[in-house]
Amino acid sequence: MPRRCRLADVFAFLAAMAVLAACEQGNQYVPPPLPKVAVAKPAKQPITRYLDATGSTAAVNSADLVARVPGFIETINYDDGAAVKKGALLFTIELEPYRVKLEQAKAAEESAQSAFNQQQAAYERSAELIKQKVTTQALYDQALANRDAAQATLDNARSNTRLAAINYDYAQVKAPFDGVVSARTVSVGSYVGGSATPTVLATIVQLDPIYVNFNVSEQDVIRVRAALAKRGVTRDDLMKYRVEVALQDETDYPHVGHIDYIAPTLNPQTGTLAVRGVLQNPKHVLLSGYFVRVRVPNPTKEVSLLVPDVALGSDQGGRYVLVLNDDNVVEQRKVEIGPLVGSMRVIDKGLTENDRVVVSGLLRAIPGQKVDPQAAPAKTAAR
Repeated sequence: MPRRCRLADVFAFLAAMAVLAACEQGNQYVPPPLPKVAVAKPAKQPITRYLDATGSTAAVNSADLVARVPGFIETINYDDGAAVKKGALLFTIELEPYRVKLEQAKAAEESAQSAFNQQQAAYERSAELIKQKVTTQALYDQALANRDAAQATLDNARSNTRLAAINYDYAQVKAPFDGVVSARTVSVGSYVGGSATPTVLATIVQLDPIYVNFNVSEQDVIRVRAALAKRGVTRDDLMKYRVEVALQDETDYPHVGHIDYIAPTLNPQTGTLAVRGVLQNPKHVLLSGYFVRVRVPNPTKEVSLLVPDVALGSDQGGRYVLVLNDDNVVEQRKVEIGPLVGSMRVIDKGLTENDRVVVSGLLRAIPGQKVDPQAAPAKTAAR
């Protein structure tokens, strides 16, 4: 009996040791799995670069229609805000007095013409007689003087006729160019043109084509001029560059024209260069005075590296991306960024095409720690 008890105690002890060993093995530290992040290499593709600016539209032509002769407004021949063609009659100012003056001037000119013809004939006879020595020099000189006086009277009459015709035309206020006429400032029967300051009857504005004025910073001017010089672009070539314009509520740039003017000097107060584009505007979508977004595309596409814009971070040092080294350890890389192309951002400096950029799981990617990289689908952007 005692022997059996001792064997039982031995077996119990061995069982207890086995259980204890099993417990010790179950409490060993197992490291957590590495955090998974999505990585992708930068997309490499040709991109159109743009020079972006904010500008304003301005009418190509704008003029006040004024009364250049005095009189009462006789007729108003347009509707306020109407589009008119060049030469369209807009106002008439008491035409009859100016018509009568024109007829008087024409009659005086005809009389002067008749008198001149008579004196010219007399002079020609006297000139023939003086050659034959059958008249005196005094009579010849008198005929010459009478002819010259008649010529002067005729010239004065012709000038009066032209002046009367000009005033008659001034009494008919016409559109100097195609445009839209503002609301009239006078009514039929109003007396106008009687003061030293001309009476403004209305304003006409040409909206097709239309200008867009914008400014380029000094840094952009230096960069663009260096790029143009490298490609051998002349000023005439620059005037053909495309200009794209968008209103404040437009996401795209549907209005297209070309550069029309570049200032010869920078504004020293603002450090900018004035540039002007001209655009066709047949439907008058663009009105003078609009604030617009402007961009000038570079005609030559540049091959660039792009990453998803969400992969970029920022701190006091600027913009950065997270990349993995050969050991899958996260590193923070400072970069210089370019324009946004859709959801992709151009990277000008700081990356190579073989870098693995963290594009998803950024919160799990801590610089200096190792991660488990997962390949993200490749993305491209077209512009």
